[in-house]
Amino acid sequence: MLRVLRPEEMAALDRAAAEEGIPSAELMERAGRAVAEQARDMMGGICAGRRAVVVAAKGNNGGDGLVAARYLAAWGCRVEVLLLAGPEELTSDSALNYRRYRESGGEVRNYRPGMLREMMEGAELVVDAIFGFGFRGRAEGIFAEVIHEINESGIPVLSVDIPSGVDAETGAVEGPAVRARRTVTLAWPKTGLYLYPGAERVGELVVVDIGIPHRLLAERVRSEIYALEESDVASMLPERSPHAHKGSCGKVLVVAGSTGLTGAAALCSKAAMRAGAGVVTLGVPSSLNPILEVKLTEVMTLPLPDSGDGHLAPGAVDTVLEMLPDYDVLALGPGLGRKESTLHAVRELVRRANKPLVLDADGINGVAVDPSCLKERSYPTVITPHPGELARLLRQSPGEVQRDRLNRALETANRFRCVVVLKGANTVIADPEGRAVFHPLALPELATAGSGDVLTGCLAALWAQGMQPMQAALCGVFLHGRAALLAARLVGGVGMLAGDVLEHLPLARAGLGSGEVVRG
Repeated sequence: MLRVLRPEEMAALDRAAAEEGIPSAELMERAGRAVAEQARDMMGGICAGRRAVVVAAKGNNGGDGLVAARYLAAWGCRVEVLLLAGPEELTSDSALNYRRYRESGGEVRNYRPGMLREMMEGAELVVDAIFGFGFRGRAEGIFAEVIHEINESGIPVLSVDIPSGVDAETGAVEGPAVRARRTVTLAWPKTGLYLYPGAERVGELVVVDIGIPHRLLAERVRSEIYALEESDVASMLPERSPHAHKGSCGKVLVVAGSTGLTGAAALCSKAAMRAGAGVVTLGVPSSLNPILEVKLTEVMTLPLPDSGDGHLAPGAVDTVLEMLPDYDVLALGPGLGRKESTLHAVRELVRRANKPLVLDADGINGVAVDPSCLKERSYPTVITPHPGELARLLRQSPGEVQRDRLNRALETANRFRCVVVLKGANTVIADPEGRAVFHPLALPELATAGSGDVLTGCLAALWAQGMQPMQAALCGVFLHGRAALLAARLVGGVGMLAGDVLEHLPLARAGLGSGEVVRG
């Protein structure tokens, strides 16, 4: 998996590299050349006759831009540099590269109102080298004006390390921020590149190595934050034996559904079958059993004690616990409803179920009333909340969760000793050991009822096939996203249904490793 760093960790690695005898000016040279190479690629691979504008400020990010300008000019590009500071304000490495650029014949213009618009006329690319990973707060004054002009120009933008105006740790955007076509991030990506709303400004993300020894990462960085890649999932998924039979491919018991919400139960249980489970049984309130027998063919059903109105009665707990020894994983929650007797049954099942548990939707809502049942569990658990459900569990607002998704997921995993799948754009998966993984996929087509139920079934099936809980969560999220990409491509985006995602799960798994399904 690709390592992701908090900004202060990246700063510590820069200092560690200097201590190792790698001059900071050398790192800037490598970074600037990598930026120039990406710029050349964005201009069609040819610099001769092309026009580019580099907008640089006084910090090291601006120094990277000055190095890039020098290389682009040397390769035949007509480069203009707009400097948003006086030469005397530049950091030492940036000042060095300012002199090198001027000595090579390059011209630098100092900012005045309207100048950037003039410079961008006829330009094919803007290199944003204003703010780096140390930026916090709000872009103001001339910086705000320049960012607005860049965004309004319609010219493709290449941002250096992170789009200017985006907080590199939280992804916060408190003021104007550059909208990049591509962002080239140096050494390792920063957390803010994966967190919204900043992530929306990143465009295509390219990570380049600038020569900081990788052993320094193990020596100096304690956090474990990653971005999930397809090769990771391909290496984790178990291969099915030629001698496999339904009993050896995982058995999932799903407890889900209530009056008006039978679709959630059907989607979850069928997704478990589509994700490869050999046996899936759906436990539903008994009055709904005839409906689910019509909806489902391959999934077995288990009528559970009913309160009389299509909701679980308290007696359902004993029935489920009696059946549970025959299954590998219990998936609990989709469409159960919020009737108090049902939520009480949920808490009892969470407390007493001696099997791996995937908890979703109304399962989480039930636990949120009294989270002690989750803390008391001795068997592994994965919870799959959306921000609103996690907010109820943590006694916070959805806005608080969304503003700090990474840390809220880590906090929850640690507090309840479970794996947390915090759904949403660039889903965050966190485990109790303090590891967090971004799934870099933002797919608005998944904003449809039932898509979370499909994820729950997919994850439960993978876990039942012998994976570890964190592995099942990572692979479940990835395959769910890949199936959604396939469905969006083949069915269409707007109007795509959760059932379309479900039907593409086998194809998503079969195509793993081909690299053919990409966003865009």
